[in-house]
Amino acid sequence: NPAHGLPYIQAAVLAFDAASGNASAILEGSSLTAIRTGAGSGAAIDLLARKDSKVVAIFGAGAQGRTQLEAACSVRRVEKAWVFDSDPKRAEAFVKEMAGQGAIPSTLEPASTAQAAVKDADIICTATTSTSPVFADADLKPGVHISAIGSYTPEMVEVPEETIVRASVFVDSRSAVLAEAGDLIQPMQKGLITEAHVRAELGEIVLGRKAGRSSESEITYFKSVGVAVQDAIAAQLALKNAKAMGLGQEIQF
Repeated sequence: NPAHGLPYIQAAVLAFDAASGNASAILEGSSLTAIRTGAGSGAAIDLLARKDSKVVAIFGAGAQGRTQLEAACSVRRVEKAWVFDSDPKRAEAFVKEMAGQGAIPSTLEPASTAQAAVKDADIICTATTSTSPVFADADLKPGVHISAIGSYTPEMVEVPEETIVRASVFVDSRSAVLAEAGDLIQPMQKGLITEAHVRAELGEIVLGRKAGRSSESEITYFKSVGVAVQDAIAAQLALKNAKAMGLGQEIQF
């Protein structure tokens, strides 16, 4: 798709009336997915990142990277943010668009290297389609939180194996990440970790069934590949708000 000037992923979400089964709306799915993925990561950051987190590093200057930054800045008092992308021009455009928007600090800068982005980062969000780690384990500071949302196939990898092995791992859905997330599947295939390395689903922490961060020096890692219920709930909310705000186009169907 990118070679033809199209977004990497295109999607539509069809919403139905739960009582009648009638089609209620069709929504542009790429934006909806980016927003709900950002919201999920924001919840993870709120639950798992150190309370004194001030510096954020974003990997991937696409739509997902934008909502990841918005989410992080919504739940922590972020004073400095970096963005790194394999295409420096995309990183520069990201900074120009996002700096100073809402809770995002004006001190948002493109990073010339991955090391520059993560060396002081308290929160790292990866939103790429990479098949190899986007940063080095040795460059991480103690107590960092990582939200990784880009590795959504067994072939994709964003986070080093060394980091996965020493981190406390949390996920959106055990079954989903164990089937799709290369960040976890590949270390498992090598015998470096087992399924038991996943400490908890995010919902288990919310419900008080499992604990989250246990120390200030602990590295926490949240892996999300997304689940359909997130799209359904996000679509419901978007449709409700659209009706209240008089947005969208109504058609006979």
